[in-house]
Amino acid sequence: MRQKPTVLAREIVASSRLFRVEEVQLRFSNGVERTYERLVGRGAGYGAVMIVAMIDAEHALLVEEYCGGTDEYELSLPKGLIEPGEDVLAAAERELKEEAGYGARQLEHLTELSLSPGYMSQKIQVVLASDLYEERLEGDEPEPMRVDRVNLRELSGLVQNPQFSEGRALAALYLARDLLTQRGVFQS
Repeated sequence: MRQKPTVLAREIVASSRLFRVEEVQLRFSNGVERTYERLVGRGAGYGAVMIVAMIDAEHALLVEEYCGGTDEYELSLPKGLIEPGEDVLAAAERELKEEAGYGARQLEHLTELSLSPGYMSQKIQVVLASDLYEERLEGDEPEPMRVDRVNLRELSGLVQNPQFSEGRALAALYLARDLLTQRGVFQS
């Protein structure tokens, strides 16, 4: 097992309402020293959740929302921050109701994914939701989200959609498809 580098110094070099940029000075086991910068969340951080919501045995829900990072309307899976005192499954249920207008009778934690581990500390919990029913909660979105769906048989085609670019969402859809195929729920 490799020895992690020794942290020589840490300093927040920039800060905004949502993010902090941390500079970390490291010494590796071979004596080489490097300075890394990484994006870290504000405060203690409760994490985030992303939901693969199966409307039926073949189709998962997608939502369309404006994304400041790309300055475009993008399709992705419902997702959001976990509130203080909330567990992963409760957050998934709430976000699904707020963003897609559905609740789920079955929720299952699948995995944890990172976006860019070389530069970001944030991770997202992936939850599979099934046995959906219509129910909407008021959320913090500035405008209603359009709800769409994707057939799990057509994931390779989804990548060709110019409105879909989120790698974490694609990974979550493939993971859910593979799990459902293994369980015999989905026939690929």
